[in-house]
Amino acid sequence: MKRFFYLAATVIIACITFQSCTNNKMTENNNEKNQESNVLVCYFSATGTTEKAAQRIAELTGGALHNIAPEVEYTDSDLDWRDTLSRCYVEMHNRDFRPALKDSVTDMSDYSVVFIGYPNWWNTHPTIINSFIEANDLGGKIVIPFMTSGGSNIINSENELHQAYPGIKWKKGLLMNNVSDDDIKDWLSEIE
Repeated sequence: MKRFFYLAATVIIACITFQSCTNNKMTENNNEKNQESNVLVCYFSATGTTEKAAQRIAELTGGALHNIAPEVEYTDSDLDWRDTLSRCYVEMHNRDFRPALKDSVTDMSDYSVVFIGYPNWWNTHPTIINSFIEANDLGGKIVIPFMTSGGSNIINSENELHQAYPGIKWKKGLLMNNVSDDDIKDWLSEIE
């Protein structure tokens, strides 16, 4: 009986040791993947929806996250699109407007692929995305837009971005509404 307990204890200790080593190896592999990733997922999110979409892309690509933050945060009244005096209405009805960024220049030297995400405002991207693009050197990088929306598609925004910045290597964007992780993976495999 004593021998049985000794054998059982040895097996249990061996299993725990093996599991611990496996978990440590998996954590090391995930950390190496994130450190070696050449993907940067940039996003502007006024209400948190686009931030969640960006986090999903970062998870699936192993990319780093960067918040495109305005110098002055948007309030609820700033985001009232029905009010012709609201900040978002004024900015979006003057497409030359460039909202100031909290951190204007982002170090992109370690990245060759840059995702840029944003909410749909007036069937296109908010002008703060123009501020971000114009403040940063995207030359030689693959740039991929993604959008969250209450009902529009990404087509108009993609067309405007391509026309405004023809020197950028744009890839097909994705509207992130109601997409599964498999949908995102399919999109990522298409743009590779």
